[in-house]
Amino acid sequence: MIKAIFFDIDGTLVNDHGKALESTKKGIALAQEKGILCGVATGRGPVQLSQQIDALNFDFFVTYNGQLVYTQEETIHAAHFSDETLNRIISFSDRYHRQIMFGSRRSLDGSSLMRFGQNKWAKRIVRYLPKYFPTTLVKNLISRFSIHRKEQRYRELEIVKEPIYQCVLLSPTSETQTLKEQLPDCHITRSNPYTVDIIPQSGSKLIGIQKCVEYFGFTLDEVLAFGDSWNDLEMLSGVGFGVAMGNAESEVKAIAKYVTQTNAKDGIYQAMKYYKII
Repeated sequence: MIKAIFFDIDGTLVNDHGKALESTKKGIALAQEKGILCGVATGRGPVQLSQQIDALNFDFFVTYNGQLVYTQEETIHAAHFSDETLNRIISFSDRYHRQIMFGSRRSLDGSSLMRFGQNKWAKRIVRYLPKYFPTTLVKNLISRFSIHRKEQRYRELEIVKEPIYQCVLLSPTSETQTLKEQLPDCHITRSNPYTVDIIPQSGSKLIGIQKCVEYFGFTLDEVLAFGDSWNDLEMLSGVGFGVAMGNAESEVKAIAKYVTQTNAKDGIYQAMKYYKII
């Protein structure tokens, strides 16, 4: 019996225009009427959610790839970087002039380029780039020609004095193994070909979901989860009912229990019907 549903956001809960379909909103409301708890499991942080979830009335929030889990009333789980690990990340980013963002509970800060990338219209532009855009070239150009390169000193940012739950680094897929070697006490995951999410070594969306289900008193076998990208792999393989969107990466579809329609074609609603939730 399904007691809770977790939704990835980008590419899953919302369509390519960043909005939840009417069928998705209807499906969530019907599930909650039956007593099924619903919430997000996302790589995004709290400060970004209000722009992404269309004011949906969710029961819980698994954010920063499982590092910060909470309800509207209280915090369930909070696991930030140790001082030693955060210093290692900051030193790496400053030394190699890398474009990186730091995520705390209250804010995001870091690279001015990546802050620009958070703008709605900038995100729309990215949707029209080829799926495997030559990000190595982009990274090298930014590193070499950025007028702010010498002045960029992440250690001086106010945000790094706060608990940091996740860092997002501009980095192509070809660099993933190198990053794992450079930052051995971190877990490296990604939701797109352009950036990596860096979290503490013991973290993942699945760990965050586990903390959530323990809090509410049920098991992972009673969880349905939706996802589309690489940072959803552990989540979909670890819960009782892992659903891949029709637009998901091939690796995600391969491990899913069920593959539904895309995030633009009522995929969430269709899967809810398949599992007889509605």
